Amino acid sequence: MEPIKGLHHVTALAGEPQANVDFYVSVLGLNLVKRTVNFDDPGTYHLYYGDDVGHPGTILTFFPWPGAPQGRRGTGQATATAFAVPQGSLDWWTDRLARHSIDFDSVEERFGERVLPFYDPEGLRLELVEQEGAKDWTYWHEGTVPSGRAIRGFHGVTLTVAGFERTAELLATMGFQAGGKEGNRFRYVSGLRERGAAIDLVCAPEMQRGLVAVGTVHHIAFRSVSDEDQLGWRRRIAKTGLDVTPVVDRQYFHSIYFRDPGGVLFEIATDPPGFTLDEEAGRLGSTLKLPPWLEPLRRRIEDMLPSIRVPQPTRT
Repeated sequence: MEPIKGLHHVTALAGEPQANVDFYVSVLGLNLVKRTVNFDDPGTYHLYYGDDVGHPGTILTFFPWPGAPQGRRGTGQATATAFAVPQGSLDWWTDRLARHSIDFDSVEERFGERVLPFYDPEGLRLELVEQEGAKDWTYWHEGTVPSGRAIRGFHGVTLTVAGFERTAELLATMGFQAGGKEGNRFRYVSGLRERGAAIDLVCAPEMQRGLVAVGTVHHIAFRSVSDEDQLGWRRRIAKTGLDVTPVVDRQYFHSIYFRDPGGVLFEIATDPPGFTLDEEAGRLGSTLKLPPWLEPLRRRIEDMLPSIRVPQPTRT
């Protein structure tokens, strides 16, 4: 088996789909790479954002449920999702977030990197991290953000847990290595130093358990290079005593799911077949795409979904 190459995607819950698209396309400059539905609840959109073609390690996805209750960050959750940006970008981003009336916190330093925490309009905690080497990674060239500032995919995620040792053991089983400690924050990194290679465990036994709803992360997914490798990882994870699902077909990747000992829902997703499976690179996200088993229900599904308009990117 090849090592886990960091994060594949992160999936969160949102409220209104149009507000979600407006923020992630217009303000953050991400590409809507796929407009589809939650395969387990096809009356709900599943929106994918990423770089030019949705490379693994760039993909933030949302299930938008209009009228759903607000969630609560706490233990047993991924409580922050960090994007990588080129070094020297954060002053520009601070000005941009302020101009768009986006809530943000002061820039801080963490493990030798500058970090700008901020919140999307529904309270999802995000971060921008000036990461060495990020400027050479792919991004969406046609987005609203200039190339020298544009998001290059994930830096990593923060998992908040009541006790970190068993989660740390699981990450070690998955090939992550200890990368430092600052207070109650423990960093683990993929040895390959790919996108999304940093997993921070914040040990916070005093916090209440999180509530997964609007403005929180539903699950995080790690990369597997092939179906064969994924089956190998499934066997290895099962040997730790954790329950792992059978392989699930998500059309653009294949998935297995399990909960880490701290309660966070983990997924291992394959890199192939990718988001150009049913759309050309220049047309990604332009129309509603359904898997073959839902295609006979297209008219009914389209009637249930609210209409959304993808804003035409202009640089501001």
